[in-house]
Amino acid sequence: MTSLSPAEGEPPAYLRKREPSERGDQTYPPLPEALVVPVYDNHTHLEVADGDDPIDYHEHLDRASAVGVRGVVQVGTDLETSRWSAEQAAREPRMLAAVAIHPNDAPSYDEAGGLDDALAEIAELASWPRVRAVGETGLDFYRTESEAGIAAQYRSFEAHIAIAKENGIALQIHDRDAHREVVETLRRVGAPERTVFHCFSGDAEFAALCAENGWYMSFAGNVTFKNAGALREALDVAPRSLIMVETDAPYLTPTPFRGRPNAPYLIPHTLRAMAAHLGTDVSMLAAQISSNTELVYGRWDDDPVQAS
Repeated sequence: MTSLSPAEGEPPAYLRKREPSERGDQTYPPLPEALVVPVYDNHTHLEVADGDDPIDYHEHLDRASAVGVRGVVQVGTDLETSRWSAEQAAREPRMLAAVAIHPNDAPSYDEAGGLDDALAEIAELASWPRVRAVGETGLDFYRTESEAGIAAQYRSFEAHIAIAKENGIALQIHDRDAHREVVETLRRVGAPERTVFHCFSGDAEFAALCAENGWYMSFAGNVTFKNAGALREALDVAPRSLIMVETDAPYLTPTPFRGRPNAPYLIPHTLRAMAAHLGTDVSMLAAQISSNTELVYGRWDDDPVQAS
């Protein structure tokens, strides 16, 4: 496979840029008070440049380290970002990678006749030592409605499940407007031992179902939103041993900075809101979440390959 690695410190040539927002302040928020007990960001997209003052992934990770976020899972959504994620994780000790074709992208690959080749490359990337998850994959019926597109999503999802099981690594699920269908697929083909619902979006009933199956639930900044009562009810139901925390940066910035760019260093806001809702000590919750995350992905301190 041809390497697309940028020179050290340089962003990839295909760095994604979000469309500028017309809403308010688009600068990054200030650093929060550091956590006493560190945690990990279970899901982030550091290849996406955002805001009026975009920063590179080194700065993102430095800021995260300064506030007690000791590492991130950098998540690919197509071949380019999956390659980049795997390559940066191979040399960055604070980063592990997840690789996949996003369910919303699977129909485009399929229409172009390239889905099978794309899945074969994802399978190759999944064998890399610091690629610890296949994701984000799943089903998304919010943006895909055609029969052909939905069929491509199912085919891609089932292939990703197989890749995760073949490599003995975790599965990160993207699930939008498809709770029932995702669960039916996992039961039909068999879920990997470590299955994570990224940016958990279910209610208390769905959280109980995940708990029955031993599936992890990763809560993002939207759990802090005023209108997210159902998510907080799900958090009440989720066993502490199955909870993780994430940013999904640059999206879903937690209160009190909703609408501004998100980043791994803002995890403390989400974690503290979760602890306050649960009526538990922040450090105790952080210790549990850190342990859960390492159980799913392994340790971050394996020696990465240094860039030449």
